[in-house]
Amino acid sequence: MSANDDTKRNRQALTLAQIGEWDARFAADERARLAMNAVARTSVDEVALDREKMLGVQLSMSHRLDDWEAANQKRSGRCWLFAALNLLRADTRKHLGVKNFEFSQNHAMYWDKIERANYFLEDMIDLAGQAPDDRVPMFLLSNVLDDGGQWNMEVAIFEKHGAVPKALMPETESSSNTYRMNGSLRTLLRKGARLLREAAEQGARASALDDLKQAIMGDVHRVLTIHLGVPPTSFEWRWNDDEGKFHDAGTFTPQEFLAKYTDITLSDYVCLVDDPRSEHPKGRALTVAHLGNVVGADPVLYLNTDAETMKRISAETIVAGETVWFGCDVEPQMEDKEGLWSAGLIDYSTTYGVDLETTKEDRVRYGDSAMTHAMLFTGVDLVDGSPRRWRVENSWGIEKFDKGFCTMDDSWFDEYVFEVVVRKDRLPDELKAALTEEPIVLDPWDPMGALA
Repeated sequence: MSANDDTKRNRQALTLAQIGEWDARFAADERARLAMNAVARTSVDEVALDREKMLGVQLSMSHRLDDWEAANQKRSGRCWLFAALNLLRADTRKHLGVKNFEFSQNHAMYWDKIERANYFLEDMIDLAGQAPDDRVPMFLLSNVLDDGGQWNMEVAIFEKHGAVPKALMPETESSSNTYRMNGSLRTLLRKGARLLREAAEQGARASALDDLKQAIMGDVHRVLTIHLGVPPTSFEWRWNDDEGKFHDAGTFTPQEFLAKYTDITLSDYVCLVDDPRSEHPKGRALTVAHLGNVVGADPVLYLNTDAETMKRISAETIVAGETVWFGCDVEPQMEDKEGLWSAGLIDYSTTYGVDLETTKEDRVRYGDSAMTHAMLFTGVDLVDGSPRRWRVENSWGIEKFDKGFCTMDDSWFDEYVFEVVVRKDRLPDELKAALTEEPIVLDPWDPMGALA
């Protein structure tokens, strides 16, 4: 590039003259001043709410499955586990003859945390040849032991460790509010990463690295158990059903309990994802490097498809009587008093007088949208076979929304839903074929690696 090239430029500082011009323009704009006065005393979401759109999101559903209470993840990022356990408990409620039943979310988190700690330390040993500030080690160190996860990760936990009724491993202060526990565990694991990397760099034998890792994991186990309690290895299961009849089923391991009281075979399911970026073709399998929790388990796997396919299979599943796990970017365009989602529901562009419209692909590509929350579809409203809205079981307690349930306009699905979990036998042939192909491997920091 020559020195006279018109494209060459230097970094420019803001000038007081520019700011003065903007101030004058704002002062002369009656709509801008009206918006400022309104937002000064009222939430911008209330000011920008399109009331006509809100009233158009009715709560009625042509197909609705839920007749139970919503759960509450409280101050934790366990939505993905809550959504999966909510999916599983639909079977358990029928087997037990009870309307309300919950699996222990604390139990599931305990095993995810300890397995994920081991997974992380194994990564640190494998990456010992890279400097800690190289991009992959630094990313893993920065994001160690987050609360969120993906479908294949919870399948790995349930298949290895089973599940137990909530009464057998109830919530603790730290399971409901994970901040302090996570902080201590992250410090412990980062210290462990340094010790393992230094030992590997100094030529330690594999057996010595194994011994050192086991010592670190022993400390992780101690801290985690102090916070969450001791998970049961076996237990008696006795209960009264909703008609008052007493049942004594005997003694179970967590794995036996899950197998007996759920009908779902977890390996029969696959995660469909809508990655809108053109470089990732529809109809291809995707995975994310270094994303997982249980060493040796199946990797995280997505089948990339379009939103219409995801909606069609999800609706068919609900009509057939089964709920659907899904992941989305939960916050945009949500009216959070009634629990309503609709594209364009909160009209920020008109409120600000600034064009904020963008596409799903651009939002993903430029860091403005990713999977942030997992929930359960428990209903769908079909008109001539096509969905116009969806009923959602959230995990924020019964005090919010419609006793914990939300309503999603179909337009929101297109823009902010990223993944759904469905049975493999419901897939079209071209997606079934993709299950046998080598997946495209995405970088650890790719947006599709975001944890719901």
